[in-house]
Amino acid sequence: MARPRAFDEGTALEAAMQRFWADGYAATSVRDLGAAMGLSQASVYNAFGAKRALFTRCLDHYLDANMRARIARLETTLPPRQAIEAFLHEIVERSLESRLGCLLANAALEVAPHDADIADVVAERMAELEGFFRRSVVAGQRDGSVSGTVDPIATAQLLLTTVMGLRVLARGYPQRSLLEGAARQALSVLGAPPTTTTPGNAP
Repeated sequence: MARPRAFDEGTALEAAMQRFWADGYAATSVRDLGAAMGLSQASVYNAFGAKRALFTRCLDHYLDANMRARIARLETTLPPRQAIEAFLHEIVERSLESRLGCLLANAALEVAPHDADIADVVAERMAELEGFFRRSVVAGQRDGSVSGTVDPIATAQLLLTTVMGLRVLARGYPQRSLLEGAARQALSVLGAPPTTTTPGNAP
């Protein structure tokens, strides 16, 4: 009968994620990860597999607490166009708070070009964000808040590109006016937001 693990997996993943996030994939060894997690190298391999497998787990741990949590919150609490706008606004704020960037964007730049398996993982995770934007655009067209002439797929791809670009740009040039201007320009493809009238101003 296998013995229960003597460590908290969530805490260990958080520690490994922080190490990958701060130092990058290539510069982080299994020994570094073990030291951060409070585990021996053998324990790291036994619990999480090789470095690539652990990185994938850390990436999902990061996304669960960030992108996926944000999507779930905005989709369930805001109308579709406002959900898109709020997502980009929060990305700008998040990007200005930390110079570490986005772990997903960092992986796309550093690891994916040299590792086909990680490239596939990155592409699948980015598709989740693209899916959120596509669903929101379609729903916005249904409620009239998004122009009916825009292509949902192309618009979702543009918004995905904008998010990744904002995250990368902010690492070297964290200027609020620049980031907000880029986000505002991307949102303009949705068309002018609907105007609301009050009873006193109604024709």
